[in-house]
Amino acid sequence: MSDSENEYSIKQYSRRQTGSSSFHWKAILILIIIVVLFLITIGSITMWAYSMKNEPKFKKWKEHAITVVGTYGQGNESNQLDGPYGIFIDKKKNIFITDFNNHRIVQWKYNAKEGKIIAGGNGKGRRIDQLNRPTDVVCDQLNNSIIIADQWNGRVVQWSNQNQQILIDDILCWGLAMDKHGFLYVSDWEKNEVRRWKMGEYSNKGIVVAGGNGRGDQVNQLNCPTFLFVDEDQSVYISDRDNHRVMKWRKDAKEGTIVAGGNDQGGNLTQLSGPQGVSVDHLGHIYVADWGNHRVMRWYEGKKEGEIIVGGIGEGFESNRLYWPRGLSFDNEGNLYVADFVACRIQKFEIIL
Repeated sequence: MSDSENEYSIKQYSRRQTGSSSFHWKAILILIIIVVLFLITIGSITMWAYSMKNEPKFKKWKEHAITVVGTYGQGNESNQLDGPYGIFIDKKKNIFITDFNNHRIVQWKYNAKEGKIIAGGNGKGRRIDQLNRPTDVVCDQLNNSIIIADQWNGRVVQWSNQNQQILIDDILCWGLAMDKHGFLYVSDWEKNEVRRWKMGEYSNKGIVVAGGNGRGDQVNQLNCPTFLFVDEDQSVYISDRDNHRVMKWRKDAKEGTIVAGGNDQGGNLTQLSGPQGVSVDHLGHIYVADWGNHRVMRWYEGKKEGEIIVGGIGEGFESNRLYWPRGLSFDNEGNLYVADFVACRIQKFEIIL
């Protein structure tokens, strides 16, 4: 074989070796990419499965309610109500009810067949032992007393074992709330604001924590605020009735955020109609008594629409209907209680576990 032929053979062999080596490293690289992608996929599936397993289950309630107060219809007897407004459930599942047209506060102990008048009940009037269409009540369990929004008398009063005192006067109050830091919050539907007082210190005018910028629909205004809820961070949730929305005002904020409704009055899932009672759970879900739509809705902050959790099929007296719901509250098991105003009853919607 000639030298030229030998040189050619060597070059060809070198090319084959180089090509083989290149192919070998490409194969390894592809294999590494496949393994990495496989591991990423397995990791993603594992994380998704874990999140699904640990994702909080959204609560649901039975469609048909149990009437726990007001079984005997409208009236002023100890087993009757006439236009219930605000309600408060304590740790023992006792129900405190503002019996609007009977000018009294009634306490129903758990599973009781009749209630006990614990404030008012002495006819409509301005005497210290009377009430005039109260709208809300909270229980101060530390001091064994109740605090009442005595709306038509324009005052907030405290009752303790039949002893009464005026805490705040000259205020067209509607809703009340207390936080864990010892502050009392009161909505004023004439001044379109919410004020806060330190418990026991009522000689001052309180501090405006929401609204206070005149009647209007801007995010720094309110238009007839009704019921209130205060969370662990002292954020105040307000049913802004005539703006058909629920507002959230963070502590020390100069304006609020719309967290439910705010799309004009209506019955779509993006709308509310004269919202009343409001509550917020530990996940930040907002529950609101949608008065004009005869339903209770749940909204997630940041979402454009809510969902109906009870009612919403028109007004009525059947167990799956509401008739102008006002206040709402939950017991420590998550059962939902609604003050069904026209039906003169308190409806308990049991949670589905």
